Amino acid sequence: MDRIGIKEVDRVEILTLQDNYIDLLDQSSSAIISRAAPLKDMYIKNSIIAEHGFSALVRISLGSETRALLFDFGYSNWGVLHNIDALGVNLNEIELACLSHGHMDHFGGMLNIVKTIERDRLDLVVHPAAFRPKRYIKFGEEIKVYFPALDKKEVMDAGVNIVETTGPRSLLDGYVIFLGEIPRETAFEKGMPNGFYEEDNGEIWDPIEDDTAIVMNLRSKGLVVLSGCAHSGVINTVNHARRVTGIENVHAIMGGFHLSGPVFEPIIAPTIDELKKIDPDYVIPTHCTGRSAMLQIEHEMPSKFLLNMSGTRMTFPS
Repeated sequence: MDRIGIKEVDRVEILTLQDNYIDLLDQSSSAIISRAAPLKDMYIKNSIIAEHGFSALVRISLGSETRALLFDFGYSNWGVLHNIDALGVNLNEIELACLSHGHMDHFGGMLNIVKTIERDRLDLVVHPAAFRPKRYIKFGEEIKVYFPALDKKEVMDAGVNIVETTGPRSLLDGYVIFLGEIPRETAFEKGMPNGFYEEDNGEIWDPIEDDTAIVMNLRSKGLVVLSGCAHSGVINTVNHARRVTGIENVHAIMGGFHLSGPVFEPIIAPTIDELKKIDPDYVIPTHCTGRSAMLQIEHEMPSKFLLNMSGTRMTFPS
């Protein structure tokens, strides 16, 4: 695979617009972590919504210049919008958007959000399989639970310019890379075994090949990798980011690791073993990582673990 050059940045800031968890009494702010406050006009009346979904505003800075993109859109059609208002976010700084994959806990708020951005034909970088219809989870042979599909026409009608790519793509003039398809190489990260989709020739196992992440290069510290669900495996994702960029050092790994539930809990231990080998400065599991996995990561990597929430801003300086 050809490498893609990625420019260094002086700072990476990830403001989580939606995650599965919120605790407005948490006071664990630091130079890196900034928690949302329940205050409005000095009254305790501001609320931040947590849902089973993910969305983040990503800002990268070089000197006095700051660039911004939106990564995923959350679950409901109102949750992220509520948090944007509560957090006082100006969406008009967003230059483009990325979708990690085509599951509705990542695209559910898209149509309403893009309508509020004052930009003509906002670019949406996405793998073409994100628009795959008739995806479902099987529970035995009798029960199929379907995912709502992302409708390409609706997205375009909302004022979005769809930029499809299966491979890595440079964004924001080379400061960010959209990784595209993640090769499945580890022995234990095998995807969702009960995920399928329907086509004319019948039922097909869904590899969720649209699953991806974005990566930034923090000056003197290494890569910052942000995943949506890591259906391809968080280890596969980070290793692919290293190959694509040619950079081995990893500063932060953040995002959903999809280690929740009985199917995935057996791979928590080997995932942590590999995270230790990668040896990032920070591990920030979010969204679908699951309580059991988060507790084990915190226990095994206490100096590297950071707890994320809806409304939390993570700031990584060079």
